[in-house]
Amino acid sequence: MHRIVRILTAVSWLFLAFAIQPAAAQNKRLMTLVDLLEVPSLGDPQLSPDGSQLVYTLARADWKANRRISHIWRINADGSGAIQLTNGERGESSPRWSPDGRVIAFLAQRGDDEQTQIYLIENSGGEARQLTRHQTGVSNITWSPDGKWIYFLASDPKSAEQRERERSRDDVYAFEENYQQRHLWKVAVPEGREERITQGDYSVLNYSLSRDGTKIVFHRAPNPLLGYSWQSEIWVMNADGSGATQLTRNQVAESGAKLSPDNSRILFTADVNRNFEPYYNDNLFLLPAAGGDPQILLEDLPYEIGEAHWSADGRSIFFTANLGVHSQLFQLELAGNRLRQLTEGNHAIRSWEPAPKGDIHVLSLDQPTNPGDVWLLERPGRPLRKVTRVFDYLEREFELPRQEKIEWKGADGVTVEGLLYYPIDYRPGTRYPLVVQTHGGPRASDKYGFAGGTGNYVPVLAAKGYAVLRPNYRGSTGYGDDFLRDMVGHYFNNAHLDVLAGVDHVIAMGVADPERLVKMGWSAGGHMTNKIITFTDRFKAASSGAGAVNWISMYGQSDVRNNRTPWFGGTPWEANAPIDVYWEHSPLKYIANVKTPTLILVGENDERVPMPQSVELYRALKSNGVPTRLYVAPREPHGWRELRHQLFKMNAELDWFERYAMNRTYVWEKPPADTAREAARVSPQP
Repeated sequence: MHRIVRILTAVSWLFLAFAIQPAAAQNKRLMTLVDLLEVPSLGDPQLSPDGSQLVYTLARADWKANRRISHIWRINADGSGAIQLTNGERGESSPRWSPDGRVIAFLAQRGDDEQTQIYLIENSGGEARQLTRHQTGVSNITWSPDGKWIYFLASDPKSAEQRERERSRDDVYAFEENYQQRHLWKVAVPEGREERITQGDYSVLNYSLSRDGTKIVFHRAPNPLLGYSWQSEIWVMNADGSGATQLTRNQVAESGAKLSPDNSRILFTADVNRNFEPYYNDNLFLLPAAGGDPQILLEDLPYEIGEAHWSADGRSIFFTANLGVHSQLFQLELAGNRLRQLTEGNHAIRSWEPAPKGDIHVLSLDQPTNPGDVWLLERPGRPLRKVTRVFDYLEREFELPRQEKIEWKGADGVTVEGLLYYPIDYRPGTRYPLVVQTHGGPRASDKYGFAGGTGNYVPVLAAKGYAVLRPNYRGSTGYGDDFLRDMVGHYFNNAHLDVLAGVDHVIAMGVADPERLVKMGWSAGGHMTNKIITFTDRFKAASSGAGAVNWISMYGQSDVRNNRTPWFGGTPWEANAPIDVYWEHSPLKYIANVKTPTLILVGENDERVPMPQSVELYRALKSNGVPTRLYVAPREPHGWRELRHQLFKMNAELDWFERYAMNRTYVWEKPPADTAREAARVSPQP
C-alpha cells in the first residue's frame, strides 16, 4: 500500500471556523429559484507566467438572451484589482496567456463571425483584435513556447457539394456519417497566417504540446462522435505534424495524454485495470514516448484519478482524485513512489491548473457556502490562499443549509455514504419531508459543495423546509473497484437497495418523515428514480429527468453504448444476446407496480438518453392510471441550457412535490424580465 502523507491546509481551518460560528446572522433571506439561477459561474482560471495575475471567466444570467453569458476577468494574485477585460455581446471563453504575459488569447464570436474565432487582447488594456478567420469554429487553443504560434482544433469545412445540397434541400444524409472530421491547426501571431498540422479520415479529439514546443501528443479517433471515442488511440508526432507514430492499440478511451518535460514519457488516464480490462475507477499510466507497454501507477489506490500533470522538473506527477464525498490534490514522487495529499477539507475541486513554471497550483473549490472561488497553493505544505471573492455574498445574504456526511450499511452489510442537507431552521426532534436525489453517471459521486445546480437546487429545497439526501450508491466512483463494479453483470443489484437503506437511516436519525418522501434525479439519477418507483410505493412524489426505462431500446437509441455493455454482459444484438438481463433490469418490466405520481422531463434533442425513453415511461404510467406528466424542452440536449427552461423544470418539480407530498399549493416563480413587465403594467408612471 502507498503511504499517503496529508498536508493540512487553510481549507481545513476554514471549515473548522465555520462549524463553530454562532447561528446565522439576522437579515439573511431564503434563497429562491431565480436567486439560484443568478449565482454566477467562475471557470477556467489561468495564472500568468510570472505568477502575479490570474485571468478567469465569469458567466452571469442574461434573461433577455435567455442564457448565461461569460466574460473574461483579470485579478492580481494577491486578490486585489479585479477587472473585467471583455464585454462582447455573445461572450468570451478560454483565456490563455502568451508566454511573455503581455497578451491574452481567447475564443469568441463577434460582429459578423459565423463561427468561434481566436481574439487577442493586450494585458495592458485596449480593444481586442481578431486573429483567425477560420471557416469553422475554433477550440482547444494553446500558445507555442516562443509565442509565435497558437495551436487549435477545428472541424473540416463542408464541401461545396454538401453546401449546395443543403441549400436546395436535397439533403438526405447517412446516419452517423454526416460529420466533419476534426483536425489540428496553428496560426501565426500576429499576422494570422494559418497552417494545417493534421489531415486525413480521422479526428483529433484532444492534444497536448510538449514543454519545449517540439512534440505533440494527441488522441486520434476514427471520427468525432462520442460513441466511438473508445476506438481512439494515443499518437505522438513532431510539432509540424511529421513523424506521427501510434503508441497504443486497444479498445480503450484514454484521456489527458501529456509529454514529460524531457519528452521521454507520456502520462495518461483510463478507466481500466493493468490488463486494460474496462469498467474500473480511472487509473494513472505511464507510456514510453518511443513506444512500449503502458505501466500502471498507484494500482492499489482506492480512489478515482481525475486530471493529471507533470511537475516542472518531471520528477513528480500531480493529480486530482475523487475520494467519494470530496476530491483532493495529490503529488506522486516517481522516485520511491511516494504519495502525498496536498489539500484537505470538505470540498470538491471544480478545476485545477498547475502553473507552467514552478509547482504553483490554481484551484477552484466547490464548498458548502461557495460554489467556486479561486485559491492558490504556492508550495506543497503551505496553506491555500484565497484569491477571488466572487461568491462571498452568498453566505452573507442567504440562509444556507447545513450539510454533513453520513454513513449506513447496505443490504449486504457494505458501508455506503452520502450527504445529508438539513432544512433551514432545522429543529432536532422534528421530522421533515425528505427529497432523495441520486447523481448521474452512474460513474460519479456527490461531493461537498454548494449543491446549487438546476438538477438539485438544494438551497431552495432547504429553504422550503425539505431535508435532502444525496447517496453515493453502489456503482459510484471514489470507493474502490469492488464498489464501482457492483453494477457489472446486473445494473440494479445493490444500487437501489443502497438508496433505500440510506432513506431508512435518515428516518432512524429522526430527521425524515417516512410519510413525506420524494425521489428525483437526472440521467442515471433518472434511471434510479424509474427503478425505485417500480420497487416501492413509499415515495409520495417522484421526478424522472432524462431517465432510461427500457435498456434494450435505450442501448440502440443512445449516442453512447460501449461503456454500458459491462452492465449486461454483452450487446442486445449479438449472437446469444443477454436479452433476459437487459429486460430484468429495465424498469419497464415492472412498471405495473408503480403507484407514485411521477413527473417526467426530457430535452427534445437529448442524444444521451433520447426522448423515446421518457415517452415509453409516460405512456406506460398514463395507461395504468398513475398521475403523470411529460414535459419536453425544445432545442435542449441532455443538459438543459436555456434559463427559462431551467426555471420551468425546477418550478414544475416543486409544484409536483408540494402537491403530492405536502398537499399544499405552490406559486411558480417568474423570470425577472416577466416580473418587471407585470410591475410596469400595474404601477403608475412617474
